[in-house]
Amino acid sequence: MTHTFLIDAGRWLLEGNWLERNQKPIPVKGGTIINWNEENWFTMVTNLVFPRSDRHDINFEYRGHLRSDQQPYTYVLKQSLLGRIEGEGWIAPQSIVHRYWLLSDKQRRHGFETFYIIDENTYHFASGIMAGQYLASTMEAILKRQT
Repeated sequence: MTHTFLIDAGRWLLEGNWLERNQKPIPVKGGTIINWNEENWFTMVTNLVFPRSDRHDINFEYRGHLRSDQQPYTYVLKQSLLGRIEGEGWIAPQSIVHRYWLLSDKQRRHGFETFYIIDENTYHFASGIMAGQYLASTMEAILKRQT
C-alpha cells in the first residue's frame, strides 16, 4: 500500500481526542489541506477545534520540501499554540513520522506526530508535545480523506 496522506494533495477530516496530564480526554475535530508545487515543496494547513470545550482552536501551517527519491524531509511549522517550529519527517512503509522542536524555547518543548496508514483513505494519527523530559499533551485521532 502506498501513502496518500502528505504525498498527494487533498483534504482530510480529523476526529479524535486531546489529552493532558490528569485531565479527561477532550474531543477534537479538524481538517487538513495539503498542496504541492512543482518544485517538491508542500504546504499543509490544519485547524483543530474543540466542540465541547472553551479551549481555543489550534492552527498549524507547515511548509516542507520532499523529493520523490528521498525518505527523509524537512519542514518548518507555525503553530498557534507553540509558535515557530522546525522539524523533520520520515516516510516509512506503513507510517509517516514527524519530529519537531521549538526555536528559542526555555521550556525545551518538542514533539512528534505519527500518521499510520489503515487504507488509502484512512490514517490513524498520534501526536505528543513534550516539555523537557515530560509528556505535556497527546492527541489520537482518525484522519479520513474527503473525496
